[in-house]
Amino acid sequence: MSSPSEDSASRVRFSTDSLVSGRRTMVFCKSCFICAIGVASLALLIASIALVLTQVFQDIVNNRVKQEIVLKNGTEAFETWEKPPPPVYMQFYFFHVVNPAEILAGEKPVVKQKGPYTYREFRIKENVDFLDNNTKVSASSKKSYVFVPEMSVSEGDDDFIRTVNVPAVTLMEKFKSNSVLANFISSYMKSINDGLFVTKTVKEFLWGYKDPLLSVVHKFLPTVEEYFGFFYKANATDDGTYMFLTGENDFRDFARIIEWQNKSSLTWWSSDSCNKINGTDGSSFHPLINKSETIYIFSSDLCRSVYAIFEKEVSVNKIPAYRFIIPKEVFANASINPANAGFCVPDGNCLGSGLLNVSKCKQDAPIIMSSPHFYQADEKFVNDIVGMNPNKEDHETSMDINPLTGILVRGAKQLQLNIFIEKIPSFSQTGNVRTLIFPLMYINESVVIDATSAEKVRSVVNQANVVMNIPFMIMALGIIFGVIFIALVCKARTSEVTSDDQVPIIQSAA
Repeated sequence: MSSPSEDSASRVRFSTDSLVSGRRTMVFCKSCFICAIGVASLALLIASIALVLTQVFQDIVNNRVKQEIVLKNGTEAFETWEKPPPPVYMQFYFFHVVNPAEILAGEKPVVKQKGPYTYREFRIKENVDFLDNNTKVSASSKKSYVFVPEMSVSEGDDDFIRTVNVPAVTLMEKFKSNSVLANFISSYMKSINDGLFVTKTVKEFLWGYKDPLLSVVHKFLPTVEEYFGFFYKANATDDGTYMFLTGENDFRDFARIIEWQNKSSLTWWSSDSCNKINGTDGSSFHPLINKSETIYIFSSDLCRSVYAIFEKEVSVNKIPAYRFIIPKEVFANASINPANAGFCVPDGNCLGSGLLNVSKCKQDAPIIMSSPHFYQADEKFVNDIVGMNPNKEDHETSMDINPLTGILVRGAKQLQLNIFIEKIPSFSQTGNVRTLIFPLMYINESVVIDATSAEKVRSVVNQANVVMNIPFMIMALGIIFGVIFIALVCKARTSEVTSDDQVPIIQSAA
């Protein structure tokens, strides 16, 4: 039989062995757990990097957007295109002539800007017809205008404006080389006391008034309208039928115009590139826009296509957007931008930079288009008129577009109507007037996305951001697991050191 001391020693050894065995098991389990954490961290990091590089989730979002942003019955994109919900405002600013007698005597014109006279613009696509397996859609764009007094100057659109007599100048320019007709027109103008300047209300200038001189010409030339107005017959009407691409075959073709008034190109300019109908109507754009691309817009007001380039990132109602602007090269003189030579009419007759002669598409009226106050035009045109104060903030055309959806969240199209005037010997009404590009009025057509539409766009953008950020969420989880792994390894090593320090005490007790 063993002695009590031997039994006691045996029990101590058994307890120690059990303790050591249990500790080893715990250490092994802990090591396996730590390894699992490390492996998971590494796997998550590798997976997230692979997802970022292959852009899997980016492609998922892009493909979904391409499917949704198509002109097709039942899609929200089509409903927005057909009946745009954001309110559009048309603000008119007139240049009131201060010194008419002095201008006729040869002095520099002095003008005073008056306005805004604001109208709410209502747009709707009519006669919508899908063609060629829904790859094309034809429609006309009807526009109606309603005066908004609370957004206008106190005088309203009954305010009187004195400006150049456009019908008279048009006829004088047209018949100046025909001495018989020039004599007749000049004599009649004297008999009715018609001169180089005329005073009418804003309403009359915009929507039309019966002009006595045009009424006489109408008797001999029935094709000449008796009425004149800058927007005569433009209220509650459309400017012709457009043919659009739906974006069904290529998302970049969304709402792109390929025909206007049953023509695939224009006829007013002297080169194919200048006559090309290119871009959308400016109310919508294709999705997935990047900063390096050029945005094209066809404007029937300008009788040509123009382009815009990226300027900067902005935020509109908490919606991220890219601002695109019309660069000065678009209206630069042909000596600066040779591509603009085709816009010189007659061929080779080029105006200075910042101007566009649109007389060919405006019934031969000597109308010249520019930016307001001759912004980005040659300094000469600014200096010729007292009262011109061009600046980027007030007079630049810009478009803020959400790059994911292509939705216009804010925009301002600004155009100035000018007229060419000169001394015409056969018309005493011109006096000793200087040869000038005379400003008549300018337009600010603006839109800001409405609250309901903004909420929808924000929702789409936020959902897309969540999906596109999934790889980074996985990466963050991998980093968290990595931190936990490092912390557990450090703790395990500390525990081992502590355990080693305690071993002699146990052995001593044994």
